[in-house]
This record gives sequence, C-alpha cells and structure tokens, in this order.
Amino acid sequence: RQTTTIDMAHLAAGNALFGDLKSSQPFFLMAGPNVIQSEEHIFAMCRELKRVTDELDVPFIFKSSFDKANRTSITSFRGPGIDDGLRILQAVKTTFDVPIVTDIHTEEQAEPVSAVADVMQIPAFLCRQTDLLLAAGRTGRVINIKKGQFCAPSVMRNSAKKVFSTGNENVLLCERGSTFGYSDLVVDMRNIPLMRDAGCPIVADVTHSLQQPAGLAGADGAVASGGSRELIPTIARSCVAAGVDGLFMEVHNDPNSSPVDGPTQWPLRHFPELLAELKAIALATKARTGHNAQLDLTPMNIM
Repeated sequence: RQTTTIDMAHLAAGNALFGDLKSSQPFFLMAGPNVIQSEEHIFAMCRELKRVTDELDVPFIFKSSFDKANRTSITSFRGPGIDDGLRILQAVKTTFDVPIVTDIHTEEQAEPVSAVADVMQIPAFLCRQTDLLLAAGRTGRVINIKKGQFCAPSVMRNSAKKVFSTGNENVLLCERGSTFGYSDLVVDMRNIPLMRDAGCPIVADVTHSLQQPAGLAGADGAVASGGSRELIPTIARSCVAAGVDGLFMEVHNDPNSSPVDGPTQWPLRHFPELLAELKAIALATKARTGHNAQLDLTPMNIM
C-alpha cells in the first residue's frame, strides 16, 4: 500500500541535502558503477571515488543500481535485487559516510528505497509516469528526474510539477541525450539553460548520453547497447562549460568486464585527471551564475 502523505523526517533531510547541492562549488558529482556486481566491488569503488573527490574537494554522492529493469534482453544481468542491493548500499553509506543515489522503477519500490537512498532517481524512460513521480515525491527525498530521450526540455517542467504537488520541491532535472535516429543519441546544450525554467538545479549525465541503444550486434540476432566511451570527456567538458549544477558519471575499474553498460562507463584509472580538468573548467565559466543575465538590446551608438 502506497503512502499518501509525505515523510516529514525524510523531507527535512532532503531539504538540507538539496540546499547543499544547490550551493555546491564548483558542482556536485553523482558517480559509481552502473550496477551492484558484488559487495566487495562496490566498497572498493566507493573508497576510490571518495578518495579522489575528497582530494579535489568536489561534493560526492555514490551511485549504483540494485536492479536494471529496462535491459535490452531478457537474459541480461540485472543486479542483486532490492533486498540485497539496499543492504549493500546501506553498508556503503554507513562505512564511507556518503549520500546514496539509486533508481526506482515502480511505485512500490519508493518507500523501501527511501529508507537508504538520499536521492531517488527516476529513469529517463519513466520521466512522465505520474504515479511513480508522486510516490517518489512523497518519500521526501531529493528526486533526480532524467529527461527522456524522446522529450523536449519543456516537458520536464510538468514532471517536476508532479513531484512539487506532493509538497516536495527538492527536484533535480538531468539531461542525458536525445534520440537521434534508431541507435544514437545527441546532447543538445541548449537543453541545459532551457530546463532551468522549471526552477530546478540541472544535472548532466555524461556517460549514458554516449549510449548507442541497440547498437551492438550479438549472437543469434540479439542486440545490446553500445556506446562511445572516448567521447565522454567531450560531453562532460561541454556540459560543465554550459553551467550545470551537477554531473552524473558512471565509473568502473574494468569497464570491459562490466555486465551492464560497459561501453559508456569511464575508466577509474582516468577519473582523477578528468575530474580535475572539469573542476578547472567550472571555475572558469560564468554560465552557472550568469544564466539569468538579460540582453541589452537598446541601440548602441558607434558613430
């Protein structure tokens, strides 16, 4: 049975975290492996990511999924499931003292996941699902809504308002690319300022944006998602220069062995160098603080 009232304790915690995220400098980072492969692997990844983000003074939220419910194939690895997954994420949260972000796919998952996750993520394919957004909003947690690959940026205003209607205004909107043909995505940098009219901080998913859906041929005519990992720095640099408030980045110590989205996970070995560069770009750009600047179109006397 779904609750119809907002969780006030979680809302108070969500308000505090949301305030920290909005004011974070130069940006905040959600990062981790796509899916929980094992408890040992998750602990090792969080330890390394936290070490780097601490050294660079970048606010960090650890990300991993307990269930990948929208895999291309019925035989694809999905993760450990909600019970073991939440147990592992809680252990990571306690051990490393980091906030957690993970995704939900059904209304029934919202309440149990909110007991662990500080940020509830709505997958791009589900960004318009009213009942899911309402259930997430009622948890009181910060809600990160990924923009559907099929959506105009203006659609995200309505998605955010669905969460707002629960009394929870702690909403992040996430750009993750737009469908370009059947098996490719493009990132339209105009979406970053355009989505701001919803009144929400903007996140850029710089790894899923490089997916090539159903772009890899498998055995017996099967298909899987490919990707352009080598272009992750290009998209990340561009999004930071465009003034995003936060970045979402999937990172793996051995991307080629990852059972999910290996082609679009950034190698841990190269993570410190890229994050340092992105921080430098963020400190140089005025896009985040100057996005409300008004153009002066009065005639300019040059005679």
